[in-house]
Amino acid sequence: MADIAGAIFSALSCICGTLNCNCIDQHRNFNDDVGELRRKLDSLTSRKQDIESRIQVAEACGGQMVGQQVQEWLKQAQEINVKVRAFLEKVQGVKWYKRACLDKRVCRKINVVKEMLEIGCFPEGLVIERAPARGNIIPTENLMGGISTKEEIWEYLMGDEVGMIGVCGIGGVGKTTIMKNLHNDLQRETRFQKVIWVTVSHPLNVFKLQKKIASAMCERLPEDEEVMMRAAALMEIMRRERFVLILDDVWERFSLKDVGIPDPKAQNGCKVVVTSRSIEVCSYLHCKIVKVQPLSQKESLKLFLNTVGDGVLEVPGLEEILKLIVKECAGLPLAIVVIAGSMRGVDDVNVWRNALTELRDHVMSVQDSNDEIFKQLRFSFDRLGSLEVKNCFLYCSFFEEDYVFSRRELIESWIDEGLIDGLPSRKAAYDRGYAIIDRLEKNFLLEKETSGPIAIGGYGFDVDGAKMHDVVRDMAIISIGPEFGYMIKAGMNLVELPNEQGWVKDPKKLSLMANNILKVPLSLSPKCPTLSTLILSSNLNLSEIPESFFGEMLALKVLDLSYTAIKTLPNSISNLENLSALRLQHCMKLKYLPSLVNLRGLKKLDLHGARIKVFPQGMGKLIGLEYLDLLFCPNLKEIPTGILPDLSNLQYLAVCCLQETTMVRNLEEVARLKKLETLECKFDDIRDFNYFVNKFKDFQSAAAYSLMVARAEDMIRKSKYELVIADCEIGEECIVLPNNLEDLWIIDCKNMKSSLDKTALLEKANELRRCHIRDSEEIECVVELDSSSSSSSCCPVLNKLELLELWGLHRLCELVRVEGVATPLHVFSNLKQLDISYCPRMRKLLPLELLQALQNLETIYVDDCEQMEEIIASSDSDTLSSDKFTFTFPKLRILRLWDLPQLKSICSDEGVVLDNGQPSPPPHLRVIEIGEESKEWWESVEWDHPNAKNLLQPFLKYSNSWWD
Repeated sequence: MADIAGAIFSALSCICGTLNCNCIDQHRNFNDDVGELRRKLDSLTSRKQDIESRIQVAEACGGQMVGQQVQEWLKQAQEINVKVRAFLEKVQGVKWYKRACLDKRVCRKINVVKEMLEIGCFPEGLVIERAPARGNIIPTENLMGGISTKEEIWEYLMGDEVGMIGVCGIGGVGKTTIMKNLHNDLQRETRFQKVIWVTVSHPLNVFKLQKKIASAMCERLPEDEEVMMRAAALMEIMRRERFVLILDDVWERFSLKDVGIPDPKAQNGCKVVVTSRSIEVCSYLHCKIVKVQPLSQKESLKLFLNTVGDGVLEVPGLEEILKLIVKECAGLPLAIVVIAGSMRGVDDVNVWRNALTELRDHVMSVQDSNDEIFKQLRFSFDRLGSLEVKNCFLYCSFFEEDYVFSRRELIESWIDEGLIDGLPSRKAAYDRGYAIIDRLEKNFLLEKETSGPIAIGGYGFDVDGAKMHDVVRDMAIISIGPEFGYMIKAGMNLVELPNEQGWVKDPKKLSLMANNILKVPLSLSPKCPTLSTLILSSNLNLSEIPESFFGEMLALKVLDLSYTAIKTLPNSISNLENLSALRLQHCMKLKYLPSLVNLRGLKKLDLHGARIKVFPQGMGKLIGLEYLDLLFCPNLKEIPTGILPDLSNLQYLAVCCLQETTMVRNLEEVARLKKLETLECKFDDIRDFNYFVNKFKDFQSAAAYSLMVARAEDMIRKSKYELVIADCEIGEECIVLPNNLEDLWIIDCKNMKSSLDKTALLEKANELRRCHIRDSEEIECVVELDSSSSSSSCCPVLNKLELLELWGLHRLCELVRVEGVATPLHVFSNLKQLDISYCPRMRKLLPLELLQALQNLETIYVDDCEQMEEIIASSDSDTLSSDKFTFTFPKLRILRLWDLPQLKSICSDEGVVLDNGQPSPPPHLRVIEIGEESKEWWESVEWDHPNAKNLLQPFLKYSNSWWD
């Protein structure tokens, strides 16, 4: 018996030993394979990011586009990334007995990822060429003079003898305007493959200059290499193409070789043009000098009258005074338009006579100025009258040269400074701010500017902005700023703070933004008893400030450390009892703030994107706080109970709904803020958002809001009441929309299969005026009508829409799907702008049955829809197609058709625009804009009516990019 038991035990021991070894092997193999899968997935992610970066650079110039194969690979790579990462999370810590089975799945996924890596090599390249484009058209003024100078430069550009051209002249004489006109003329020439415009920063920064040139060449230079290594890489890039490089506003000597610019010679056919106020700079670069002369008296008078209006000549006795004022402008175009702008609307000869006296006095009093034009520009500054407006103008010089600031950013800064004060609400302050900007623009002391597409959550949005002409900024800094106690050293490439001897005596305001300052010396304690503003923002590597630094700045009201690497703030901040604005936007390393209990005068605290972990001590004491931004502070887990109600003067609040357990309490506290005008809020999911909407039905009418669900990069801030739903599953999910919603963005949302008229999403959004749908893969049409429905029973919200934007909807085939409907439709009857971009399956834009409803349509944009064949489609209805269908677009102003390779027809022969039996363009049509690549198509179009082409030709404009 014992022998049998021993034999059984031995057998079991052997079996268990074998099992144990197998388990250990399986455990080891499983761990190794999971590690291999992670490594392969990381490689795939890196490959995807690299490809996207290269594509971004290639597309930046508009000359290339992503191939279909690459698009599909990127899409599949993203799907695999999401699914595999989810799988890896699930298998984390899985029981040992399940690993043998799971290991096979891990191996299969390894093979899938390896296959994607192999496919993603793309030896034939990532992009395919669009129609050749040498550069973008630059908005500019028409030349009033300088025609002979322009012709001289043109001859040098077209000839072989001169490679380097130096365009010289005093500030404001029109060098840049001449070169902008030439730049645009060069777009129509085939001699050069690239025409590159770069504004050179002052002072010269070779690293930035290299980056700008490379970007214009659709290339990217390595960020971490030495300047000379980058120069060698740039030299290799530029040698590939025959280029014209225009370097505008160069102040300092430099070497082409040190930057990486090949010498322009007859052999390579390249040209470099430099504009500068210094002949010495141009001579150093061995340029052929072309001097830009001031305008003649006749040209000056014509430009002045174009700006101020010809009507002034009808005022008796004014013509001679006007000519004398023009003479004082010394033929400088910038001075002429600025002074004329300041006199626009004045028709009293006595005021004009006084203006002449003032202008002459200015010229006499500023004789020692380094720049002749300051004398004239100072006159326009003084005519602003109001000290409020003057200070607002001077604040614009605090930003670095050529900086484009958004209007919102500028007005917020004016409010922080107390320049716009004493108004009953923030809305009133904004209205005042916009009025001041408008006045400065009308006086040509600010220039309107569009900053171009700004990336928000991976998508581009145009933001209207403004900027200062560099000469106007110089006048503000050099000629006027010191009188006000301003010290402006923004964008000067400073690597350290000026020592105490380098500070203006007793400065009032100091701007050191956009430099390369690393730290503040421990011993530095500037004696600035009257300093009210200190701006150190955008010193990206500034990491610490010593305790002693603020010791002699007790009058400080505005402190801006945004976009720095600051880790902690010194405790001496707590002693700045006069501080009214503390701006710490995107301080990504800032984790703690000192006590704010003594900052009783604080009106603004901006921690947007900071990494603070603990709610600042003493917040409840800041009863005067009007602006609090806590958006995208990922380490901040909750707002302590009772804080928000104490901040009873809050007008603006931006916050995330942090934790479900505290959200209810926080929202109830927000509802008690009776002065709140604007709420910006981000929700992690639709459930939290629905709770908020249901809870805040009464609150909706009392405040503007900007709300975001799910993915949070930034708010869009386009309208008073807006909602962004991004990266959500909304097909089956019930979303409760606010009743007063005006602007709805749906971005990259899954399962949105129904057309808008069939979805419950819009049912209660009675005030919706703008709808943007982007990157939603499933939707095939926007409105779907059949014989059982009518356009009058369609979702009523759609009839109130004023703007509809559809972007990147890869399955979208139709705007309105019509089946068996034989009567004209009445959908979109209030629509003003229709914008459709990157919808590759759309063939027909507007069905004929819809046209009579579009009586308010002002703008049609169609961009990059590769299968688009007809803009106004032929009808599928026998009733409507039996006869010619007469229609008009009474309010249409802009028709933009860009990158539509299959376009065959704007309007079929079934539909004609008629006036007394003749073809007639819409009465308010201003422009028909088509891409340069479509020029041959337009010329080859066969028109049904012989007069049609001639009637439309005056409205035609060719464009290289959709933001021109």
